[in-house]
Amino acid sequence: MSTRRKRGAPPGRAPQIPVFAALGDETRLRLVGRLCDGSALSISELSDGSRMTRQAITKHLRVLEDAGLVHGTRRGREVHFALEPGPLDEARRYLELVSAHWERALGRLKSFVESDPGKH
Repeated sequence: MSTRRKRGAPPGRAPQIPVFAALGDETRLRLVGRLCDGSALSISELSDGSRMTRQAITKHLRVLEDAGLVHGTRRGREVHFALEPGPLDEARRYLELVSAHWERALGRLKSFVESDPGKH
């Protein structure tokens, strides 16, 4: 199998698909937002103000945990979840590469469209 990059494909290695899949759910994205301040919160704290059950919140946290976005630490009878920023940083860097790739592509298109029409 060829390792050459397809023409038009963004450079760099894409982060693992589970990170984007986990962040693609509104509830999980909201949970990540709640943990962004660096605090570790229990399932009870994360479900406060939500109409979702603790069991549903737990299922979403497990998906985030499987994607490497959060980790749980047992404290007595509760598990407190904290954000793991590494996978988010990797996803952000990848999206910046994709953005830069498309900026260059659009710049080339703009140059082509604005060039002397007699040339093409």
